[in-house]
Amino acid sequence: MEASKDISRLLEIMAALRTPVTGCPWDLQQDFATIKPYTIEEAYEVADAIERNDMDDLREELGDLLLQVVFHARMAEEAGEFSFGDVVEAITRKMIRRHPHVFDRSDADTPDAVKLQWDEIKAEEKRERAERRAQRGITEDFKQGYLGAVHRAQPALTEALKLQQRAAKVGFDWSEAEPILDKIEEEVGELREALRSGRKEKVLDELGDLIFAMVNIGRHVGADPEDALRGTNTKFRRRFRHIETELQKAGESLEEASLERMEDLWQAAKGVTD
Repeated sequence: MEASKDISRLLEIMAALRTPVTGCPWDLQQDFATIKPYTIEEAYEVADAIERNDMDDLREELGDLLLQVVFHARMAEEAGEFSFGDVVEAITRKMIRRHPHVFDRSDADTPDAVKLQWDEIKAEEKRERAERRAQRGITEDFKQGYLGAVHRAQPALTEALKLQQRAAKVGFDWSEAEPILDKIEEEVGELREALRSGRKEKVLDELGDLIFAMVNIGRHVGADPEDALRGTNTKFRRRFRHIETELQKAGESLEEASLERMEDLWQAAKGVTD
């Protein structure tokens, strides 16, 4: 099989990878849940390539993101839900429907008129979506209610921050930052208990509660949690790189170094990299 600019070749490749017995063992083991993290990661890598203005990387990362779409569509087709063609048809129908001023007759000839028309069409699509969900027995809809204005399709830290900000607008909030620290200590205690229980789902639940509380303290002091964590990630990179460099100078490797040795270098790195 050779590379091609035709999308059908990519579909053929994915079908081959997912074919029982002759396909790839790793690809065959995957499902929607296991592939989801890779889909999110690829979207971030596309954004990173754009930020760096690296068109070569952008081409590659867009391909990786497209592969994710093809992967999900293939699994859905195997489950008898929909195919890649159905995905393409759905988005083309949506774009044509939302742009009647381009593909049909419409009086919307200004940006404001187009925006109003777009909102009306989306409202109609929303009603149709609700009907489809009801037919499938899906009753919970996070787009409903006061918090429905906060989209779920964003990084979890950002979603947590926006949920808290919106709840605060109606008075559901701490009056000051200090009590949140007590809440954080409470959540740490509950996480300790969960760890002792050995129940993975309980640990995950309590860890989420702790992170949510940490986001809350950041909000109260005006520190965006995403920015704060990104800064810590950068700091960690620098300090760990210092450890690696110092070990190389001493003729040692990361794999061979003891935890105590790396911890000493970590403490030394604080005064060098910060």
